Amino acid sequence: MRFEAIGLDGAWLIHPERIGDSRGYFVRTFCVNEFGEHGLATGFPQHSVSSSSNKGTVRGMHFQRAPHGEVKLVRCLTGAIWDVIIDIRPESPTFRQSRGFELSGDNGLQLYIPEGFAHGLQTLQDDTRVNYLISKFHVPGAADGARYNDPAFDVKWPQPVTTIAEKDLSWPDFKA
Repeated sequence: MRFEAIGLDGAWLIHPERIGDSRGYFVRTFCVNEFGEHGLATGFPQHSVSSSSNKGTVRGMHFQRAPHGEVKLVRCLTGAIWDVIIDIRPESPTFRQSRGFELSGDNGLQLYIPEGFAHGLQTLQDDTRVNYLISKFHVPGAADGARYNDPAFDVKWPQPVTTIAEKDLSWPDFKA
């Protein structure tokens, strides 16, 4: 695996290396040793999958309030997404900065998201599935979010929003 720093403190784009032959390919998507060598979380007690039927679906921007902050390792299994993270740690030098990346079943890229980041995505294709490795168990009372179009962040989404949960539309303006 190749680990690429992406300009937001603690976040990484991970390039798994595919080994191919006449059968297809084999790829390692996680290794405790390699993640540990980069100082990254290696314990992921919760694994989740989201499935979105329609291109243009937005999920997020989600995070867990302290002390329940989560590290996430996100990859797209099928289809494609525009995956967005926002640094919402007030003490961080990259506070309120965001980055977006295309993750797809074809490119195999993964996004490592540290605690203190909001995360969201937009599907770029119909019938898209996303896999999440999560460092802590979900605590419903600590769940929080920011609107996908909150002016505090000015995130540029690549497509018009076709589907979004009412909850994700109703988050108040972000305040640090």
